[in-house]
Amino acid sequence: METSPAIAATGLAKRYGDLTVLDGVDLEVARGTVFALLGPNGAGKTTTVRILTTLTAADAGTARVAGHDVATERSKVRRAISLTGQFAAVDQKQTGAENLRMMARLRGLSRPAAARSTAALLERFDLTRAAGRLTDTYSGGMRRRLDLAASLVGDPEVVFLDEPTTGLDPRSRAELWTVVRELSAGGTTVFLTTQYLEEADRLAHRIALVDGGRIVADGTAQQLKARVGGHRLELVLADAAAFVRTAHRLPAHEGAPAHQSPQDLTMSLPTDGTAESVRALLDLADPDRTDVIRFALHEATLDDVFFALTGTEARTDTNTGTNKSARPNNAPGKEPSHV
Repeated sequence: METSPAIAATGLAKRYGDLTVLDGVDLEVARGTVFALLGPNGAGKTTTVRILTTLTAADAGTARVAGHDVATERSKVRRAISLTGQFAAVDQKQTGAENLRMMARLRGLSRPAAARSTAALLERFDLTRAAGRLTDTYSGGMRRRLDLAASLVGDPEVVFLDEPTTGLDPRSRAELWTVVRELSAGGTTVFLTTQYLEEADRLAHRIALVDGGRIVADGTAQQLKARVGGHRLELVLADAAAFVRTAHRLPAHEGAPAHQSPQDLTMSLPTDGTAESVRALLDLADPDRTDVIRFALHEATLDDVFFALTGTEARTDTNTGTNKSARPNNAPGKEPSHV
């Protein structure tokens, strides 16, 4: 069995004029795992994916994908991977079956092999009954499933998914999560970028957090949560004056800044969750027992990690209730593509 990493990158750097997009990124992704790359907008996620998929050349550093150098063995890398962008890249003037047969032929499969692959993928993604319909009649979830099916033509070793569930309803998102888990269980390596922190928490075996073009944290979800205390103590203050007094008493507790929301009169603090730690924090925050009117203890989430390590708060998706990092309305979209 191949034991070398599916993806190995060292010192990746990229500049556009005076703007440094990547500043020495190191990554290693084990074969058959789901790896999630998180970060604020402009942190370098998409540039990293473009370098690893041979669409952009790095200014410095090296990277190997599926055992091939992305700079000197581009064609071999491309034969071993697929890339699915943020928006479904399907031909809406063709049927679902025609889209898959076209991708299979472009991958070099013979007509009989393309037909077999198409039938298998349609069944796998529950699209058999819609196979003969034009894809412009498909729902958003169906188009996304077809798009992902197209990316699996030819059984790629490494699948890159760049924000694959953006814009999907909760049912469609859950269906794609199932597909990602099945891919990993079958030995395919999945490199996932996502704005949904819950998505990375549920799917990824390992997570890297990139900020300012550098990897600022790397580990399992539990390891990353442990960096901000494992639990969070949420405080609700009596009024604005109480909030200010408490904030002055709690400057950057235990290496992680308190999450503060003056508008809501709330703040949260890292803790190991023990009674001793909680009592000590409450005494520190409110020694006179007049400023804190309520408190609650909960396990740390990737939202907490994201905020603590990047200074950027994740925001809630009002359609799904899940958290995703704040994205400006004019942020550029990702180009749909299959490699």
